[in-house]
Amino acid sequence: MKYLFMLLLLINGTCFAKVISKASNGFSIKIETKVPVNNEVAYQQFLKVGKWWHPDHTWFGKSESLTIIPEVGQCFCEKNGDKQALHMTISYVDPNKEIRMIGGLGPLQMLGIHGGMSWKFEPVTDSTTKIIFTYQVSGYMDNGLDSLAPIVDKVQGIQLARLKAILSK
Repeated sequence: MKYLFMLLLLINGTCFAKVISKASNGFSIKIETKVPVNNEVAYQQFLKVGKWWHPDHTWFGKSESLTIIPEVGQCFCEKNGDKQALHMTISYVDPNKEIRMIGGLGPLQMLGIHGGMSWKFEPVTDSTTKIIFTYQVSGYMDNGLDSLAPIVDKVQGIQLARLKAILSK
């Protein structure tokens, strides 16, 4: 059933993912999709990250342990009892329009990197929003960061497709 759901997301989801650039010292990805709700609804659902983030891409295996606190200096964090992980630090908030974060997701935390992430919620009509996700990573890894670009793009594409699926119900 899990694999059927993922297949349906890939077939039905119209998320346009693109590795903008990649090099040994970094990469940039951009993913766009439209959802059939206004930007306020899209943004508020985005903040409920524990409802849509895939549990396979958490440190402790439970999506409901994830939170995004939309205040500068706060975090996209994961707390499961005494176990805690800071995924990203919130660096910019324009409610219902954009939220920016800095840091490294998942295994990128342990590398000598810096990442800048943006989630924009642009109104297309009164009942349609374009979500634009960008993530730029720079730094150092023994074998170069360019090989990570398609992997990060795929994982983030899955997350955006899951958010879109919830917003499309």
